[in-house]
Amino acid sequence: MAWLDSQGISADVIDITEHPPDRHTLATALQQFGRVKPLFNTSGLSYRALGAAVVKAMTDDEAIDALAADGKLIKRPFVCCPDGSFLVGFKPEVWMDALLS
Repeated sequence: MAWLDSQGISADVIDITEHPPDRHTLATALQQFGRVKPLFNTSGLSYRALGAAVVKAMTDDEAIDALAADGKLIKRPFVCCPDGSFLVGFKPEVWMDALLS
């Protein structure tokens, strides 16, 4: 949030751990990334409770269902950009290209 503020970018903030994105939003993000791994918070407790092997064995639909059911599984921050693209995790150089171009 501090980075967004410093760049003069306003944002609507939604706590995805309480209100995870819907299946359609997650499926659209999956299409952008081409695989589900970037969407998963691999250092979180929910991910560790499932186990990497279980997540790896999931189909895309199963992964989307899991992410939609437990927002703690989703890598944060999870940003839907004005152009409809998505950012996951905070990488200033990527955010700069996506949000200030």
